[in-house]
Amino acid sequence: MSANSAEPVTEVSVALVKAGRTKIRYAATLLHDDGTRLAVRAPWAGDGVRDFGFVRFEAGDVFTEYYWRDRWYSVKEVRTAAGVLKGWYCDVTRPAVLTGTELVVEDLDLDLWRSADGTDVRRLDEDEFAESGLADRDPGAAAAAVAALDELERLALRGGFTGLLE
Repeated sequence: MSANSAEPVTEVSVALVKAGRTKIRYAATLLHDDGTRLAVRAPWAGDGVRDFGFVRFEAGDVFTEYYWRDRWYSVKEVRTAAGVLKGWYCDVTRPAVLTGTELVVEDLDLDLWRSADGTDVRRLDEDEFAESGLADRDPGAAAAAVAALDELERLALRGGFTGLLE
């Protein structure tokens, strides 16, 4: 590579921030960045198995994650190591910020799950959101977060996220 050429960034560090602290940081491969939407792929980055009761995230699972610079959520397609679709886990967040090779996303507690077959759509962590105090600290952000969760639920119930992620 010459000094005058630049290779596109293919590896990024995803930092999920909650209440001002980094909750988790992991390496991901940048698949797409059109200036508004970014897509990355990463293996399950959690410690061990995370069993929600309705889905398990475990070693070998692969997440294709979609982030927006102008939307208050992210959508994560979850597949087994064999490529079988488990479903979509959606986080309500402030719009994503990519600086250099660091993608920072601020988690606002609200989440949504949609199973692969669409029979299970559930809103998650509304109690945590209420307890977070965001509505008192930043009413505009709280309203945007609730609107984002409502939008995700509408999309999930109307057939999923395919159109959004294409």
